[in-house]
Amino acid sequence: MKKIIIAFAAILSTLYSTAQSTVNIMNGVVFFDGYASVVSDPTPAGVIRFRNDLLTKQISSQQLDSIGDQLTIKVTISALCDNYDRIGGVNLAMVPKGSTTYNTETVPKIEIGRFITPFMNKNVQPTSVPYTFVVNNIAQILNSSELNALYDFWLELEVFGVPYAANTQVSGCSGRNDVFQGRVDFITNNSNSNYDPSVAIMPLSFKANFNNYQAGASDAVGTTVKTINFTTTQTIYDAKFYLITSNHGAGNNGEEYVRRVHNVSFDGNPILTYTPGGKSCEPYRQYNTQGNGIYGSTPQSTSWWTNWNNWCPGDTIAIRKISLGTLTAGNHSFQIAVPAAQFSGQDGNFPLSLYLQGSKIEVLGLEELNHSSFTLFPNPAKDAVQIQTEKEFSAIELIDASGKRMLTETKNTLNLIGLDSGIYIIQVHFTDGMKSSQRFIKQ
Repeated sequence: MKKIIIAFAAILSTLYSTAQSTVNIMNGVVFFDGYASVVSDPTPAGVIRFRNDLLTKQISSQQLDSIGDQLTIKVTISALCDNYDRIGGVNLAMVPKGSTTYNTETVPKIEIGRFITPFMNKNVQPTSVPYTFVVNNIAQILNSSELNALYDFWLELEVFGVPYAANTQVSGCSGRNDVFQGRVDFITNNSNSNYDPSVAIMPLSFKANFNNYQAGASDAVGTTVKTINFTTTQTIYDAKFYLITSNHGAGNNGEEYVRRVHNVSFDGNPILTYTPGGKSCEPYRQYNTQGNGIYGSTPQSTSWWTNWNNWCPGDTIAIRKISLGTLTAGNHSFQIAVPAAQFSGQDGNFPLSLYLQGSKIEVLGLEELNHSSFTLFPNPAKDAVQIQTEKEFSAIELIDASGKRMLTETKNTLNLIGLDSGIYIIQVHFTDGMKSSQRFIKQ
């Protein structure tokens, strides 16, 4: 069995290059005063400006074809005329196929990365800060043939900034309203050997207001408890929540700076307790080139930082992955509570983003192949594939990327003529009631 697994890995390695490559998605985009009217300044080719703080560009089919099953998103933010710490993020919008633009408020979309800008002076090096997000689960979405048949994928880069302080504090910024410049790159491995062919995705909350003073921002005014109810129409395997929260505002020494315990429950059961922060901000001091009230003039100890700070100017915000296992079809409830939160003078917010992702079919992961109860060959194959097993079986099914069963056979040979090229699942049903699955490549 080990020899077969090694051979299988060798075939995949030959078929797909594992070398990393960098794909530029967006470059040279400029953000302007977030409170001002939308500017008319030109944008780079293909980029649409929805707001001064929000720009978008479609990920081309050629770029999608280059994305493997591993993906890191690198965002580079450069200083212009905002020298304060601001919130930014990267969003993936799923836009109806063939659209030349879209309504960013109504299309399904998910936040896939959030960051805080440092206090940057554009005249002091370094004048840019890099942020990286390892988002292999997003690669699964971008590779899904089912989702690609329904949607075009657009990448949004969002950075809210204002130039008012820099207008007087930063040389060369008098009278200007440009605040930051941005770039987004995809770093990928160009391999689909660990590709999930049947992705389930449910956007549940996108930067929703979460506070205790605004109607609709929590379950009830005066509380910091927010419940999100949703319904799944089918079983979702290997289901995971992807959760982003960060505290902002609430006055001097308020929620922006005071660490609070967050409690998360699912279907009435506690599943996660976390307190944001808990790390030293010293590694990001180099990017904070403008004098500010957070860093001071001398380095601080780790215990000093972790005693109070939720996040670091110049750092990413954590993406919290919560594994649920198999999620049965039906009604479900996600709840988050921050019982100690205090919002001074009805100020401050916990922007809440949440989505659910999993698989529509139950498939063995690559780490489980050593325990598979059958072998198949050749793989890849063009016209036919044979299954070999010592156990008695009742049926063999071939399942496509959307979860649709394309073939069912009671013999150990599957005829592949007429099937499109791509990655499929072969699932063997044994007479003892067990079943086993493997990924398979049709040339």
